[in-house]
Amino acid sequence: MAEIRNEQQGHWLTLASTASGGPWGCRIESVGVKLPAQRLTTKDLMSQTSHRTRIQLERLTGIHERRVVGPGENSFTLAAGAARDCLTHSEHRASDIEMLISTSITRSKGHFAQSFEPSLSLSIKQAIGATQAVNFDISNACAGMLTGVFLLQDFVARGEISCGMVVSGEYISHLSWNAARQIRSLFSKQLASLTLGDAGAAVIVERAPNGTGIDVIGFTTVAEHSRLCLAFPSTLGPGAQMYTKSRRLHRVAIDDMAPLVAEAIGEAGISMADIDYLIPHQTSARAIRAGTREFARRLGTTPKHVVTNLEEYGNTSSTTLFVALHKYLEEQRIKKGDRVMLLALASGIEIGIAIFTTDGLVDHYGHAH
Repeated sequence: MAEIRNEQQGHWLTLASTASGGPWGCRIESVGVKLPAQRLTTKDLMSQTSHRTRIQLERLTGIHERRVVGPGENSFTLAAGAARDCLTHSEHRASDIEMLISTSITRSKGHFAQSFEPSLSLSIKQAIGATQAVNFDISNACAGMLTGVFLLQDFVARGEISCGMVVSGEYISHLSWNAARQIRSLFSKQLASLTLGDAGAAVIVERAPNGTGIDVIGFTTVAEHSRLCLAFPSTLGPGAQMYTKSRRLHRVAIDDMAPLVAEAIGEAGISMADIDYLIPHQTSARAIRAGTREFARRLGTTPKHVVTNLEEYGNTSSTTLFVALHKYLEEQRIKKGDRVMLLALASGIEIGIAIFTTDGLVDHYGHAH
């Protein structure tokens, strides 16, 4: 591990890299996704608001539709489904998984009730047959899955394990329904809740020769902005409510991200132009475009491609990076040898960065396997 201090902002980026880690490298071996079948368009969602808002949400965010859970679906079913899908794309069997980390914000096994004991990770590992795996739950807002990968990378680099899985199932659409009942204007602090969709995602990471796979992975917390997004149990009925100062959150996040990205690519010994695919957290199309422009202004260059999947899925919280990665793998856009950057942004503010080079991962997608 290495800690790099950004003098301009005064924040620490805790980095792990193949150059500074243990004797083993770590790579992403497979990615799985479970999406609910039910689709909800932005037009249909906004037609159900209690007040006439005149908000043009699709134009504002770029989100045409999102997936929402149906009967019998919840955080557990999405997570377990994603874990099973991940194994179908993997050379590993469930019995090979030595550690399983669940990173869901939501932990529903029924419709709305949240279950903390027994842990969601225990239920998932039993459901997929990974009964011998060490399991635990963590929560780090929308950066949860990348945080899990960060932890597994450390266990692998130190030789503690050779194979692990990170999994998340986010049932967050109840935030949208509750926001629709209360929102009155474009300036509502519940506006961001209308962008959310449900999804499950899973990723297997494994031991690799040092110098391959994940080049750099790191996190920083900018805690002075922790109150820009807060969630509470709903006062209207089942589920929760979320209040976000969206414009300020995006502004300070972009301002803090650029120098930290510069530190990460510097640690990897590359420039932003060497990134083939940047996959940022999917908040809104406008925010992603603004962040890309700021990277160009501060770093002098941009990645070759910036990935967005907002139009189809909206913001799926902790699963969003891996839902997007899975889509591009299935569409065979990402090729062997491409360098990918995952950029997590979570309320807190938490910023996570991972840079990796694809290898055999791409062979398991886009065709019968």
